[in-house]
Amino acid sequence: MESMGSNQVWILVDPPKGVRPVGCKWVYKRNLGANGEITTFKARLVAIGYTQRSRVDFEETYSPVAMAKSIRILLAIAAWYDYEIWQMDVKTAFLNGFIEEEIYMGQSEGFTIIERRTEVFRLQRSIYGHKQAFQSWNTRSDEVIRAYDFIKNDYGSFS
Repeated sequence: MESMGSNQVWILVDPPKGVRPVGCKWVYKRNLGANGEITTFKARLVAIGYTQRSRVDFEETYSPVAMAKSIRILLAIAAWYDYEIWQMDVKTAFLNGFIEEEIYMGQSEGFTIIERRTEVFRLQRSIYGHKQAFQSWNTRSDEVIRAYDFIKNDYGSFS
């Protein structure tokens, strides 16, 4: 919830007439240590994506994915030339993607603001579980990479 607040994922508004808000739910996870004991508990608020309607709540959902053989070739070349490979992780990646559609989501169970309980969230950014979350993150990451003067080639990767 802290990440969603700092990324300004939503604002509370009165629901527009005729709009059916997308549902949301909590997903819980526990991380286990090396010897099997529970080390941390995590909770994530996600949209119930299957309640979204095509051409109403979203248009496109396509997002490119690297082919396994492309990754294997990259690793083989790196091994051949003794290159170091670095990886990175973008924390709360999907919360960084902007959405173009107007999407409304009901307030979450346990985090309803009592004096504003009739209001709904108007999403300003993508959220886990939305159909367009992958695409909006891909669009945002493309923008950031292009800002460093990388150029996209015909096959979708940057050079």
